[in-house]
Amino acid sequence: MTRRTRFAGLLATAVAAGLALGAGIMTASTADAGSPEGAYWHTRVIHASEHPWRFGTKADPYRLTERQIIEGWATRDGRFWTGSRELGARPISAADEQAWKRNGSPGKWSESIDGKTVKMSTQPANGHVSPNRSSTQFFLAGQRLTYEEVQRLPADAERLKDWLRQAGRVHRVPENGLDSWVTSALPLLLHDLPAPKEVRTAAYRLLLTMPDVRADGQATDALGRTGSAVVHTRSGGENTTTQRFIVDTERMMLLSSGSATDDPDRPLTGKNETTVVEAGWTDTPPAVPALP
Repeated sequence: MTRRTRFAGLLATAVAAGLALGAGIMTASTADAGSPEGAYWHTRVIHASEHPWRFGTKADPYRLTERQIIEGWATRDGRFWTGSRELGARPISAADEQAWKRNGSPGKWSESIDGKTVKMSTQPANGHVSPNRSSTQFFLAGQRLTYEEVQRLPADAERLKDWLRQAGRVHRVPENGLDSWVTSALPLLLHDLPAPKEVRTAAYRLLLTMPDVRADGQATDALGRTGSAVVHTRSGGENTTTQRFIVDTERMMLLSSGSATDDPDRPLTGKNETTVVEAGWTDTPPAVPALP
């Protein structure tokens, strides 16, 4: 592990607490995921982000959202591939679409009405896929883990919290920033890593106990799937960022995550949303992402 030299002062504490940081020292009191159901842990997400600038005319402006498919494949022995494909821009709302049509339904943009240079199109790109030769381990909370170490992550919410806080200390996160560090790591366990369901359940339960996090009832994602909503609100200065997650609590898998910032100094700051189309084992090898 690349940061193992920074573990020296913390390793004894981690072992005494029954935590798991670094190869070969994970405790046995966590759940076994069993045999994987394919050759690759595969994730496919669609990321949509509102463009910060306006288009059309100053008298009749509209806003656009840019969309991208991102896929990842990982084998148990630590080989990784990443694929991506731009899906093209489109109006954000029905009102934006009407303004876009009144502007002649352009298919390309090179400049916003604010005078900003851009390069956007409504047409999808060709996309690409490539191996990641710089990493041979899974990544969580600043730590690189083998597949076996991911399987041995704590399946108890409090023990998982201790593990993530200790990982933050190894990563030199200030003590007053550890709660935010833990909160930001938990959604990864709900889709990005091949963690056992018991670990994912612990991650979800822990998320609901973190500061500034609350349950928000049932919600529907962009694909029409229903899950439990969780909201995390962070305030900094004069702006507030709200993150909203939708989780399938039967499978304990993330369906979507989105964020929006209320910033009076940047009124055109848009929303971002990531929809998890697929997360699980597959035997289908890496390929350029297909269009939805």
